[in-house]
Amino acid sequence: THPRASPSSLFAKENLSRMSERQLNLYDRLINEPSNDWDIYYWATEAKPAPAVFENEVMVMLREFAKNKKREQRLRQPDLEYLFEPPR
Repeated sequence: THPRASPSSLFAKENLSRMSERQLNLYDRLINEPSNDWDIYYWATEAKPAPAVFENEVMVMLREFAKNKKREQRLRQPDLEYLFEPPR
């Protein structure tokens, strides 16, 4: 079986390259401050309310992404080449 991809890693692959510096800072805070990735998953899927500090435009983007309106198959972790792209 393939490892299930985390919403935040797939979200990053699709969105980091077009995010503003402010959005990147908000995203960086989101993925580094909570101690548990499951918290981010619950907030993104609206299973639990997000703390006020993380209620921002990036959380809105992550929630929209988590809805998977395009019905993409998301069963594996993305390649990590986006981490090695030159800075904009």
